[in-house]
Amino acid sequence: MTKPVTATAVMILQDEGKLSVDDKISKYLPEFKNVKLKDGSDPEREITIRDAITHTSGLAGNQVFASSLKDSVAQLAKKPLSFQPGKKWQYSPGLNVAGRIVEIVAEKPFEVFVQERIFAPLKMNNTTFFPNEKQQPRIAGLYRLDEKKALAEVDNRIVDPSRVKSPNPSGGLFSTARDMYRFYQMILSGGQLRKGDRIVSREAVKQMTSPQTGELITGFTPGNCWGLGWCIVRQPQGVTEALSSGTYGHGGAFGTQGWVDPETKTIYVLMIQRTDLPNSDASEIRKIFHKSASEALRL
Repeated sequence: MTKPVTATAVMILQDEGKLSVDDKISKYLPEFKNVKLKDGSDPEREITIRDAITHTSGLAGNQVFASSLKDSVAQLAKKPLSFQPGKKWQYSPGLNVAGRIVEIVAEKPFEVFVQERIFAPLKMNNTTFFPNEKQQPRIAGLYRLDEKKALAEVDNRIVDPSRVKSPNPSGGLFSTARDMYRFYQMILSGGQLRKGDRIVSREAVKQMTSPQTGELITGFTPGNCWGLGWCIVRQPQGVTEALSSGTYGHGGAFGTQGWVDPETKTIYVLMIQRTDLPNSDASEIRKIFHKSASEALRL
């Protein structure tokens, strides 16, 4: 669920004229200038920021990293592209690259920028990459169903913040349902939560939450397309059948989900921590949650 936040950070800088999503990544990260395809040939064109935040860049690799954001992105530049930029959708660490570009353009650490420009103005007081001593006891545990169908705790880096050394723009935020609601409400309201506290322009919100991937097959469930950092439900079906066409949002690694339905003005925030949902976007839990919430709204 961190990726839409990262995309919003990119769009804040675009609003200020400091970058464009159509800029080549190499403008900010020269090491990407001569990246090759798997067969050793040159790609038809260079990767753009748009490619990175729509998962159409061809970048491959793990979104999780143990080093600094700077070092992890430098390592990505040494890997060959999986396909021609813009020709295919493949979930990737592209948002990490975007987060690093935010650092370079804003001239401050990524976690500082999002704190100052998104979290603080929205009073998202429990959203952070690095929970403090007061917040740490409140971190939700991570679970799976054991052989007896009972919940069993699972060890993971997310339950021990001391193991997290760097902000991860692809999926490293700790937060609460209340805080995420405030972020989604800001987007639903066109870039501001209340009059006078604009985070990002209405035009940028429209760009982020409008289809950007043409007819490419995207996402982990059918009927989707991709905006800038956001998944968009183009044809509701299956787990998304209770949502309207044009609903946008994103899931998280362990089953969390956040979706904004602009037609019904409904915000869905599902906070769970399960490791045994191989495709949490398609989980039955999500479908039941959407359906139950939609039915409750009609009462």
